[in-house]
Amino acid sequence: MIIRKATIEDSENIAALLLLAMEDIIYKFIGEKNPKTAYYFLLHFVETENNQYSYENCFVAEDGNEIVGAVSVYDGAQLHPLRKPIVDYVRLNFNSDFSPEDETQSGEFYIDSVGVSPNHQGKGIGSKLLQFLIEEYVTQNHQTLGLLVEEANPSAKKLYLKLGFKIVGTKTLVGKTMEHLQIS
Repeated sequence: MIIRKATIEDSENIAALLLLAMEDIIYKFIGEKNPKTAYYFLLHFVETENNQYSYENCFVAEDGNEIVGAVSVYDGAQLHPLRKPIVDYVRLNFNSDFSPEDETQSGEFYIDSVGVSPNHQGKGIGSKLLQFLIEEYVTQNHQTLGLLVEEANPSAKKLYLKLGFKIVGTKTLVGKTMEHLQIS
């Protein structure tokens, strides 16, 4: 398995994988529980540059010729400019009052979403993606990585803590209280 920077050609796979990780959040954005609408919403942004879900901000895990995992990560200081196209699109097409909370901030590179193919879950792919990011951002470039985890996902929290993330507080995203973790 290799982990590499994503390309635009990976967009369909990335959208499907990230949707696994953030389905409920996308449903809140679009105001409906329609998997097809959610997928095409996310695909639109993965294929487009200069937004938080763009392929430009993703890495993929590839096993043979198959993309089995994807992760979206970006500079938290860039949240507002990266989020603006999404907010504008949601306000225009789904919810004119859309105003999501800030999930990150300056001083951290934010791991927005990690998705692993259902056929490959439980094989350590998510852990390898996170270890890759820790090596790339923390070890080599002395940056801080941050992420949010839902209370309803104790297995993910256990993995993050095992990898060295520490709880630094709580944040609210689309009405859900989440724990904010970081590693430096």
